[in-house]
Amino acid sequence: MMLENKLGISDQIELGKVEEKISKQKAKQLFESGDIKKVNVGTFEGLAFIHYYLFGDIYDFAGKIREVNIAKGNFRFAPLMYLEAALKHIDSMPQSNFDEIIEKYVEMNIAHPFREGNGRATRIWLDLILKKEIRKVIDWNQVDKEEYLSAMERSPVKDVEINVLLKSALTDQIDDRALFMKGIDVSYFYEGYSEFKTEEL
Repeated sequence: MMLENKLGISDQIELGKVEEKISKQKAKQLFESGDIKKVNVGTFEGLAFIHYYLFGDIYDFAGKIREVNIAKGNFRFAPLMYLEAALKHIDSMPQSNFDEIIEKYVEMNIAHPFREGNGRATRIWLDLILKKEIRKVIDWNQVDKEEYLSAMERSPVKDVEINVLLKSALTDQIDDRALFMKGIDVSYFYEGYSEFKTEEL
């Protein structure tokens, strides 16, 4: 399914490469410019800000609630008719400890509010909540791709697996630039993007 884009690209592979390059440059800029401090942490508004920041140069739908129902494999994300209510509910969920934060993250993943780029934006969003509330972030280099993806797939039924997996990767290096850049690379690797290194862009 070819996504309409602002760059007029009509080849799926080319779009994938350009999307990776531009949005990784933007992720780097988000950190280095200090714009990351503008994010309203733990809210849909904050997630939309991150999503728009990463993908706004590429897609018209960046930062906007999707207008179609979407699925991944056999899993259907929140139906459109319930999406706004789900996002309001997520905004009101507590986030004062690790377990609550992971529960909130899992719910946001089920909502999958954007047409594309949900995982990449939401992992930054998750780290910002952890940083603010418990002064930790995840060292994504410590989180195996297959283990992460299968734990996330099962998380709507039971979030114990993703909770244990991410808890074991917590670090207190919350402002470490190299850790952030490598984390972006790993986050993109989960989604099948590994052409560019964020640090080198």
